[in-house]
Amino acid sequence: MNITEENFISRLKNKDEKALEYVIDSYGWIIKTVVKKHLSKLENHQDECINDIILAIWNNIERFDENKSSFKNWVGGISKYKSIDYSRKYSERVSIENIENLSISSKYDIHEEVIKEDLSEELEGMLNQLKPKDKELFIKLYVKEQEIDEIALDMGINRDAVYNRVSRGKKKLRDIFKSKER
Repeated sequence: MNITEENFISRLKNKDEKALEYVIDSYGWIIKTVVKKHLSKLENHQDECINDIILAIWNNIERFDENKSSFKNWVGGISKYKSIDYSRKYSERVSIENIENLSISSKYDIHEEVIKEDLSEELEGMLNQLKPKDKELFIKLYVKEQEIDEIALDMGINRDAVYNRVSRGKKKLRDIFKSKER
């Protein structure tokens, strides 16, 4: 009997390894996407996390209720929470390894510094999707928190042009990240 979309859940509940292969082939992209998103800084732990997610699906398939959610969403949820667990578990180690690079005076400062570093890398990656002038505009407006009039004067454009560029930039970023979610 072939494993299909209609029978793979029941076969998985009967501990059919072929059904697990079907899950990996059909839903593995969800697992990988979620893990890469949450563990982007912990690349050497991504495979281990993926394996734990697959094991969790195998061990907990009895808990799946198709009346509550789709299998795709269920897999996504397991992937998200396992990834967050790994992130918490191993981020502390990464922070400790990088502690010599931080100038700090308290635990609060360590946490703030790590968050700022993560945010600045994510922000940089996001802003690199924009044209150089638009990137400069977003940095002035959202990072340096300059006023619109000040930005317009500094960039040699009028207020309306600043608003138009910001609006187009936001739309572009939304479209890029919507397409990545699919």
